[in-house]
Amino acid sequence: MTATLDLPATPGRLLESSGVRAVLEQLDRELVGLAPVKGRLRDIAALLLIDKLRAEQGLQSTPPSLHMCFTGNPGTGKTTVSMRMAEVLKQLGYVRKGHLVAVTRDDLVGQFIGHTAPKTREVVKKAMGGVLFIDEAYYLYKPENERDYGQESIEILLQTMENHRDDLVVILAGYADRMQTFFGSNPGMASRIAHHIDFPDYSEPELLQIADLMLRQLKYRFDDSAVSAFGRYVSRRRQQPHFANARSIRNALDRIRLRHATRLFSIDAAPTRDALCTLSAADILASRVFDTATAERTDHGH
Repeated sequence: MTATLDLPATPGRLLESSGVRAVLEQLDRELVGLAPVKGRLRDIAALLLIDKLRAEQGLQSTPPSLHMCFTGNPGTGKTTVSMRMAEVLKQLGYVRKGHLVAVTRDDLVGQFIGHTAPKTREVVKKAMGGVLFIDEAYYLYKPENERDYGQESIEILLQTMENHRDDLVVILAGYADRMQTFFGSNPGMASRIAHHIDFPDYSEPELLQIADLMLRQLKYRFDDSAVSAFGRYVSRRRQQPHFANARSIRNALDRIRLRHATRLFSIDAAPTRDALCTLSAADILASRVFDTATAERTDHGH
């Protein structure tokens, strides 16, 4: 008779009991689309769960390297996914705290000799036990400036990523082409990144779904005329410079709410509960996105 491995729990039950399923479901609710990204997150969770089961059965268990690179345009959910990744890693016991420390070059690199090392080490210390998210990571390396101190920060990060990979996950983020150039100039960094995940831009239907989710969270709604007007707004805004996906949608809703408040304030009557919650087409069509003379303006002021 062939011996069978007596697992203390199925992967499915372990996924449930660890709390990871709840985190992944929350990610599904929070973020529209991004199916490839969510799929990779589930794959990583599965790898860690199986690794945990192997360890419980006395099988060889070597914690995998989980340093990552997130590429994509602004507003595609990279920071939010990083936060959820930190929670997943905490639930699975991969890191101790499960918090996220988000930084840019300015938080890591000093302006004079002897300033960079303590700045970088202080950030690393704060992130230990969780996830260190470095946005626009390619700005750490400025080969055109011989007196730049970014390379010193990179060397400290490389050492930390290698020596503390069982208690710290580093996620580098930025535009895909610039990250590729950065890795080409820093092979040591490239060799330590195990997962490269691309965040696609949102489609127009996905952006409208994101707006609906944001409005529901804020306890607002569009009336029928506003739904159509906002669809036209998104269609135009996506074609203009500096569009930042979900970030631009949030900015647009903030300005629509501002115009809505101004409209209600101008009426010499107490607004009804419904009026306080309902955005109309007039609140949207006042945007300069619909002014052909200023259609090439940036995201500011639309």
